[in-house]
Amino acid sequence: MDITVRSEGPWQPEDRSWLGSAHGTTATKTITLDPTLFTANTHYPNGYIPSGTLLGEVTASPGVYGPYSNAASDGREVAAGILFNSTPIRTGQTTKVGAPLLEHGIVRVSKLPTNSGIDSAGRTDLAGKIIFRA
Repeated sequence: MDITVRSEGPWQPEDRSWLGSAHGTTATKTITLDPTLFTANTHYPNGYIPSGTLLGEVTASPGVYGPYSNAASDGREVAAGILFNSTPIRTGQTTKVGAPLLEHGIVRVSKLPTNSGIDSAGRTDLAGKIIFRA
């Protein structure tokens, strides 16, 4: 439990322009993100991991997710879904946080955030679950 007193921000509105429809948005899976697997300037340069980031599950820790990377070798090399809500992370944070995972739906690839992790292997992993459109 983290009960540290702190001021957070700056805030900005959620950007889910990457969603192609509402399909799947009411049935997201609750997961745990391990912030130690994310890189500050790459994955959360503004103090939060943006929605639309591809995630993979860590094999050694079922239910724990990190950024999808086809080059990983800990389970995250298989895309499991897409982060549905932007999630605040502080630099150096080690406390895991809960987040929603979009496991099926329609995604507009051109609207995914920078450094979302999308690649052809990730698209293949999610085939049949996520429909990717331009």
